[in-house]
Amino acid sequence: MAEITIGLAGNPNCGKTTLFNELTGSNGYVGNWPGVTVEKKQATWRADRDVTFVDLPGIYSLSPYTPEEVVSRDYIVNERPDAVIDLVDATNLERNLYLTTQLLEAGRPVVVGLNMCDLLKERGDVIDAAALSERLGAPVVEVSALRNTNLDALVSKAVEAGRAGKVQPGARCFSPEVEGALAQIADIVSGSCDANLVRWYSIKVFERDAEAVKALHLSSAQLNKAEQAIKAVERSRDDDAESIITSDRYDWIAGVMDACVKKAPKRLSMSEKIDRVVTNRVLGLPIFVAVMFVVYFIAVSTVGTWGTDWANDGVFGDGWLWNPSDQAAYETATEEYDAGYYGDKIDGFLAAAEADGLDTAGVSDAVAALAEDPEDAEAQAVVSGFAAEAQAAGVVATDVPMHDGDGNFLDANEEVVTRIDADGEPVLADGQELAVIDTVSAADFADAVAAQESAPALDDYGSFVPSIPSVIEGWLAAAGASEFVTALVLDGIVAGVGAVLGFIPQMLVLFVMLCFLEDCGYMSRVAFVMDRVFRRFGLSGKSFIPMLISSGCGVPGVMATKTIENEKDRRMTAMLTTMIPCGAKTPIIALVMGVLIGGSDAWWVAPMFYFLGLAAIVVSALMLKKTKMFAGEPAPFVMELPDYHLPTLKSWWLHVWERISAYLKKATTIIFAASVVVWFLLEFGFANWEGGNGAFGFMSLMEGAPEYYTDYSLLAIVGNAVAWIFAPLGADTWQAAAASINALIAKENLVSTFGVIYGIGDATENSVTMWSGFAGMFTDASGILHVGAMCAFVAFNMLDAPCFAAIGTIRRQMDSPKWFWFAIGYQCVFAWSVGLIINQLWELFALGNFSVWTVVAFALLAGMIFQIVRPMPRDEQPDEKVLAQLC
Repeated sequence: MAEITIGLAGNPNCGKTTLFNELTGSNGYVGNWPGVTVEKKQATWRADRDVTFVDLPGIYSLSPYTPEEVVSRDYIVNERPDAVIDLVDATNLERNLYLTTQLLEAGRPVVVGLNMCDLLKERGDVIDAAALSERLGAPVVEVSALRNTNLDALVSKAVEAGRAGKVQPGARCFSPEVEGALAQIADIVSGSCDANLVRWYSIKVFERDAEAVKALHLSSAQLNKAEQAIKAVERSRDDDAESIITSDRYDWIAGVMDACVKKAPKRLSMSEKIDRVVTNRVLGLPIFVAVMFVVYFIAVSTVGTWGTDWANDGVFGDGWLWNPSDQAAYETATEEYDAGYYGDKIDGFLAAAEADGLDTAGVSDAVAALAEDPEDAEAQAVVSGFAAEAQAAGVVATDVPMHDGDGNFLDANEEVVTRIDADGEPVLADGQELAVIDTVSAADFADAVAAQESAPALDDYGSFVPSIPSVIEGWLAAAGASEFVTALVLDGIVAGVGAVLGFIPQMLVLFVMLCFLEDCGYMSRVAFVMDRVFRRFGLSGKSFIPMLISSGCGVPGVMATKTIENEKDRRMTAMLTTMIPCGAKTPIIALVMGVLIGGSDAWWVAPMFYFLGLAAIVVSALMLKKTKMFAGEPAPFVMELPDYHLPTLKSWWLHVWERISAYLKKATTIIFAASVVVWFLLEFGFANWEGGNGAFGFMSLMEGAPEYYTDYSLLAIVGNAVAWIFAPLGADTWQAAAASINALIAKENLVSTFGVIYGIGDATENSVTMWSGFAGMFTDASGILHVGAMCAFVAFNMLDAPCFAAIGTIRRQMDSPKWFWFAIGYQCVFAWSVGLIINQLWELFALGNFSVWTVVAFALLAGMIFQIVRPMPRDEQPDEKVLAQLC
């Protein structure tokens, strides 16, 4: 049989996506319509692979005002699908029929699907489908996309209509006066278009639709004749042509409603009763905050975090235990082991022995070797020989400091000592006492070494599942891979990609709940409530949802901007939404909290950075709205509020999977390439260290390479080359620049990069050693900590271009190199400007320092204020979508 293509059209929230998923399984092609950022979906019917469905954007009309409307009408009029299914929300029939009347004029066979009839029956309303079909001149099929009711009959009707190729004449819904003018215009355009499109183009010319008029290539005489017919009607009706057409359509639709719909006695539906509460001017926002608190508490603070911790620490870390009892036993054994402070005893005793003049060279390596292989005879000999020598010498370590799992000193109350001096020694507050082990003898040392040899290990338990990196490492070892290839795969690719994939569990939990709220109808109400607030800043209420999602992860937040119909609002939201601190930026916030407040429970630091993100969005929106690119009022907020309903599990899961799979497909490819590039920059360099020959190569394999060779890497060279950019922000070192570059892979990499650069290994954002190293970068020779510089550096990394995964998603959403680079450029320049203002104002008012950059900072601040308060520029470009007159 010949292949059939069917377009799916309908209003937003009419159930069209649910219909598409039910018919196809949502397993088809997903891309963009040419030249615009509107998503294009097409897939074959599961019951007949010869039938292909094209899911058109949700629209209210075929007018030329939005990208969605333009691509929909261009597809129907120019690409000519075999048939069109117009899915109509039966609970909002009057509003939906406006689009139906236009589709019937577009020259293709149309079948109307009357959706949500089950909800209509619950209201007690009745639609006479046969009478409606007669009025429209097209088949009408009652369906329920949500419950998969009568869908095959709907498609069969469309296939039948498509194969027959018979186009309905369309509803005659205009007044005799207008129909007379349309008849005159039809005579004019009949020779310039397909016979099935004469009615369509006649109406479009009457409306003075610029694109339609251009497509017809009419002569000046023809245009003048059409213009005279239009003006005659406008004078008679005392209105413009477009408004006349709109008015007549609604008048005709009102007659259809009276003839075909029997309304039940007016009473509030359950949805209307709920809306009286959740959209209330007073209660709406608090209720939404409460709902989102629950969502994010589950996704970010509990279930989602448990999943992400499992992915990061288990799947991409050391492995994991699938048996809960084994996991509990392991945790108990680990707590008992940690309580012995064996590592502190070993380190303390070695330090005491060295202080007493004993040779401890190689002992630490031998202890580490025994931890890996207790049967290592050579290591055993070194340790036992040292212990015997120390015992003979009477070595006893006293007052050995105790540390937590992050290597922080503990006080007598087992609280972290939050300050250390330049030598790494603890600085105690008044009345604070250091927690110490009173004495460590040679026998205690030997016992600690023996205990360390038997430290709890995950692979001691039967339910152990090795991590992905360890499995890949085993494969590489079995294949005889070189150290270079092993490092590239494990440190460059797996570590970089794993850092992003580790967030999948958290995203999954978040999307499961958000998609439920969206599918049940609540998110439509949220956009309505937030529109009142966001419109004051030049944004639509629909911009709030992406920003909310970005607080969990910027990638799905940017993806969520596709629901914003207005192109200007969509692009601006995609540009600004990643300024909200996401989960990956939390370690950076924790690092600053550690430096400023010593990791205490001061509540204001984290909210300060969240409010910084919100303020940046508000300021940016106000400034950008005053530019010609974004000038104009936000698009009028028009959205159907569908009845509340429970989504089907299938539709719900497909919605979740659509977002997760898009993240996996797009983000991982970018992360893969970016990880390799940054790893290469970090691991390759020139042997310019003391004793080095200056050769270029893979530094970790070079002879005589120092333990921390990154100072000589290509990343250090790049960092030095761009460090001048950060100098006005108070961070003019290559380390700061390198950390910012590496943070583009994943923002949390900023913390781990400092750990590598400053030689503190696996120290985390909760490590006092890390706090000290980070603070040292902003401490001058006189010992003054430049808090402004530190906050400026962090502000820059909070507001600049996001991680590569989010950058790739922005590129996809913008679908334009020009707009993509403008977005990234704006983010970086704005972040730099904010950082400069913070640092220079602190330097001036806190330290009394003044420089030329102080003047630049005040100039930028003044420029921002002027841009915010200046009047909205007039749009000098006329609206050419509708002509003032044809000639």
